[in-house]
Amino acid sequence: MQPLKTLFLVLLSLFLPINLFGQPGNFHDSRDKVTISMMLDQSQVPQGGDAILAVILEHEDTWHAHTNNPVVPAELGSAEDYIATEIQLDVPEGAGVTIHEAFIQWPKSHTVNVGFGSSPVDYDVFDGTAIIYVPLTVNADAKLGNITINLKPVFQVCDDSSCMRPTPKPGDGSRWNDYGYPIEIEVIASDEAGNAALQPHPVFNSFDSSVFARIHAGEKGAEENIVPFDAFGLKFSIDTSGAGGLYLLLLVAMGGGFLLNLTPCVLPVIPIKIMGLSASAGSRAKTLLLGFWMMLGVMFLWLAIGFAIAGISSFSAINQLFQYPSFTICLGLFIGIMAIGMGGLFTIRLPNAVYKVNPKHDSVLGSFLFGIMTAVLSTPCTAPFMGAAAAWAAKQEQWLTLTVFGAIGFGMAVPYLVLAAFPKLVEKMPRAGEASELIKQVMGLLMLAAAAYFVGVGFSGIFQQEGAPPTRIYLWLVVLCVAASGVWLSIRTLKIAKRTGPKIAFVSIGALLAVASIATGFQLTDKGPIDWNYYTPEVLQSEIDSNHVTVIEFTAEWCLNCKLLENTVLNQPEIVELFKQEDVTPIKVDLTGNNESGNLLLNDVGGLRIPLLIINDGKGEEVFRGDFYTVDQILDAVQTAKGVK
Repeated sequence: MQPLKTLFLVLLSLFLPINLFGQPGNFHDSRDKVTISMMLDQSQVPQGGDAILAVILEHEDTWHAHTNNPVVPAELGSAEDYIATEIQLDVPEGAGVTIHEAFIQWPKSHTVNVGFGSSPVDYDVFDGTAIIYVPLTVNADAKLGNITINLKPVFQVCDDSSCMRPTPKPGDGSRWNDYGYPIEIEVIASDEAGNAALQPHPVFNSFDSSVFARIHAGEKGAEENIVPFDAFGLKFSIDTSGAGGLYLLLLVAMGGGFLLNLTPCVLPVIPIKIMGLSASAGSRAKTLLLGFWMMLGVMFLWLAIGFAIAGISSFSAINQLFQYPSFTICLGLFIGIMAIGMGGLFTIRLPNAVYKVNPKHDSVLGSFLFGIMTAVLSTPCTAPFMGAAAAWAAKQEQWLTLTVFGAIGFGMAVPYLVLAAFPKLVEKMPRAGEASELIKQVMGLLMLAAAAYFVGVGFSGIFQQEGAPPTRIYLWLVVLCVAASGVWLSIRTLKIAKRTGPKIAFVSIGALLAVASIATGFQLTDKGPIDWNYYTPEVLQSEIDSNHVTVIEFTAEWCLNCKLLENTVLNQPEIVELFKQEDVTPIKVDLTGNNESGNLLLNDVGGLRIPLLIINDGKGEEVFRGDFYTVDQILDAVQTAKGVK
């Protein structure tokens, strides 16, 4: 068998053009046991044409690599400890070449008997000559001439008893950045297609010729149909390839939208709307009309986001909006105007232009605008289930993107529609009088706190510097508004409450709100128990070079879910002590402003939204990621990264 392999390689080298590269040298990793080479099925590719790139991995005798999807027997431990074979092709921006990653054709695996466990077991691997076929398309508007694509294969080879160090991986710093094998594609005009010579080479005999027909018919690869969910250790996935899976995804999206109403971003405004509905509870038709228009307002905003994601190539995630300080400041001003008008905070009449933008909340236009504001407020508190659905939808066809985002909006709006449809649920709320006005005023002050928060975050983003924490002085203005709401609730309750019980209860609530807000202000403006390193590429590289375990938190001042996780998970004593260890380095990537290097890192690790936590081992290799996580998950991941587990 070996002579035939040798003969094959010799003959292969005679037929391969200049764009086929061997693998010389001693790298002290898995590349020492594998020869890497590439070949195109044609010497020239016309504009609008398809081509096949063959990536050839020739393993030395007795050595094999893990497959692209390792199925690990229980005797060999956890699949997370095995480096799956994958390839990354870096295409220059604007080159006009599309890599159909979902249709990559992987080689057939072979079963070997390995002895990593207590006794040898069967394990499927890639060995011998393993050919990976990558279908690609040169766009019709691609520039003529040569385009250089950089191949970065990731794999780890083993024999029957031990494994070598894997090849460079994303996160390995300079080791990964300096890694790769170039191949040139010569693009010719479409009218010269007849001059493009195909290479009927045996390397391409095993390629599935139906792939391009399925691609151009709009078929999606199997992996593109899978939507993974991971929230607080609850992991599941939905296969959307069938109608049942798609319907389930829409239900999950609606559930995520519903959960947005329970986030700290939205809760303060709900009582105001309930007051508005209760004011018209005597008229079923009017109540239903107001609820319907608020639902339309909520859905309008989420559909607008869907349109932006579907129609703007550079816009792929909701959180991108908040990285522009101007957007955040304008949002804060909008909320402030709504708070003043709907909360009835001041008797001083505002300019007529304000009232044109901000009519009474018991009107059709007012309900519609209130729905928009409520939806906007929810975006920094993206729920875990909704976030996964939105991230998947962002990569789909326009109609599907809009359907998913519409489902999110509908799920969020449903409670208000239910309240409107059944007015008896809100008719016991005070409709008029001093008590009703007090509730609106208190909630209006809380909305002002939200307005101060977003305006402050915007200015914090403007003045933020790379590698330094953002300023948080604006939080004291937020605290002042919240404390004022508590003080005002206590003062007015003493004046208007007739019975002793309600008087004691609401005065106590007001006092507690004021005291708690001040205490929270000290907590939020404090440096905190963790000595964070703020991200720069140099900081991360230094820690990788020092073989430190790195805990990388992607966060922002506008991300309330990030703050929640920091206070409830990351600031727990056992995590704080863990991060103090010499070989563990916590790194914070703050995306409050338009942090260019931070956004590049988020893109490099394949992240679309925050919060996001990534834990790498001492080699810079990822061992854990999660957008909603627990204390135990972090403790276990760090132990794994250290090689303890």
